[in-house]
Amino acid sequence: MCYTLKEKLNKRELSYIAVMLFGLFFGAGNLLFPPIVGQYAGKNILPATIGLLITAVSLPLLGVVAIGISRSEGLIELSGKVGGAYKVFFTCALYLTIGPLFAIPRCAATPFDTGVKQLLGVTEKTQSAALLIFSLIFFGLVLAFSLFPGKIVTWVGKILTPIFLVFLGVLVIAAFVDPMGTISAVEPSGNYASKAFMSGFLEGYNTMDALASLAFGIVVVTAIRDFGVSEPKAVAKSTVKAGIFSCLIMAVIYVCLVIVGAQSRGSFALCANGGEVFALISDHYFGKIGTFVLAGIFTFACLKTAIGLVTSCAETFCQLFPKSFGYKVWAIIFSVVSFIIANFGLSSIIAYSIPVLMFLYPLAITLILLGIFGNLFHHNRYVYGFVTGFTLFEAIFDFIKALPAFIKTAIRFESFEPVLNKVFPLYEYGVGWLLPAFVGLVVGLIVMFVTDAKKAKA
Repeated sequence: MCYTLKEKLNKRELSYIAVMLFGLFFGAGNLLFPPIVGQYAGKNILPATIGLLITAVSLPLLGVVAIGISRSEGLIELSGKVGGAYKVFFTCALYLTIGPLFAIPRCAATPFDTGVKQLLGVTEKTQSAALLIFSLIFFGLVLAFSLFPGKIVTWVGKILTPIFLVFLGVLVIAAFVDPMGTISAVEPSGNYASKAFMSGFLEGYNTMDALASLAFGIVVVTAIRDFGVSEPKAVAKSTVKAGIFSCLIMAVIYVCLVIVGAQSRGSFALCANGGEVFALISDHYFGKIGTFVLAGIFTFACLKTAIGLVTSCAETFCQLFPKSFGYKVWAIIFSVVSFIIANFGLSSIIAYSIPVLMFLYPLAITLILLGIFGNLFHHNRYVYGFVTGFTLFEAIFDFIKALPAFIKTAIRFESFEPVLNKVFPLYEYGVGWLLPAFVGLVVGLIVMFVTDAKKAKA
C-alpha cells in the first residue's frame, strides 16, 4: 500500500502502530511471569507489582523512547555510539537472545506446554512427536507471515492482537467477577516475603521486553514511514506516542494478571510456572472448554510475537552484514534454528536464558538511558564507552552468578561472592551494576570535558 508523504500520523494510524507494538511485545514471557509474581507475592502484591512494572513496562517504554529521541534507526545505530566492535557484539548478542536462541523458541514451546498438549491429550510417550509437529506448523505460519514484513501492521496490529485480547479478556473478566480468594489472606512466599519489590523487579527481566524494545525500534520506524511520515522529528514523535499507548495497555494487563495470580492462591497451591497457573485457572472457570481458551490465548499471543521477532532479527542482520544473505534467507535461517531449539522444551529454554538475561539487561538499561539523555552530553563517545565498559565488567559476574549450581561449584564462584557483595553495593539484589555505571558516567564526563578543553586550546 502506498501512502502520500505527511507531517504526522492520524489517530487511526497511530492506534494501528500502538496496537502493533503491543502485539509484538506481548508474548510468552508476558503471560508466564505476572501470575507467578501474584502467587508468590500474596499480600505483598503492591511492591512486587511496582517492581515488575518498572522492568516489564517502564524500561520497554524507555527503550522505544530512546530510539525515538536519539533519532536512531534502531539498535545498530544506537549501540554504535559506544564503538564499532561493541555495535556488532551487542547487537548480535541481543538479537540472538530475543531471537532464535531463546525468545522465539519459547514462543512455540509455551503454547504447547500450557494448552495445546492438554487439548490434544498428549502423553509422555507422544510428547516429543507432538511438540515436533506443533512447532513445525507454528514456525511454518511464522515464516509465511514474516516473509512479507510490509504487512506486519495488518497481520499483528489488525488481526492477531485483537483475537488474542478477546481470548485473554474472557479469562480475566471471569476471574474478576468470581474471585478464587482474598489477596490479603495470602502469605508471601520465598524472596517475596522480605524482598517483594526486587523480586518483582528481577522477574520482569524474564519478559525480555526491555531488550525487545531496542529490537522492535526498527520495525516501528519502518511502519511509521510506510504510512508516509519521513521527517526524522515527526518519526521520533510518532515512535514515542506509539510506545506510550502500547505500554499503557501492557501495564493494565500485567496488573490484572498479577491480581488473578494472587487470587488463585485461595484455591490452589504454589505453581511451578505461569503456564500451570493459567491451566488451573482456566479449568476452574471453564472446565474442559478452558483448555481451548488457554490454548487460544497462548497460541495467538506467541504467534504474533514470533512474527515480529523473526522480522526484526532478519532486517537487523541484513543491515549488520549487508554482504551476506538477503532478508528472506535470514528469515528462513532464524525460523529453522528456532524450530530446532523449541523442541528442547520450555523448561530448558527458560533455565538457560536466565544467565544471558542477567548479563544483557544492565547493558541494555544503561544504553537506553544514555540514548534518552544523550543530548545533555552531545552523545559523546567517551561517556557511552566508559559507562558501558564499567557496566560490562560487573555484568560478567551477574552472568556467572545465574549459571547452574554445578558450574559455579566447579569454578568455586561461591568463594568470591562475599568480596563481590562488598565491592558492588546491591549485588545480592541483582543490581550491582548501578555503582559501576555511575562511576563510568563520572569518568566519561571528566574525559569528555578534558578532551574538549584540549581541542579548544589547540
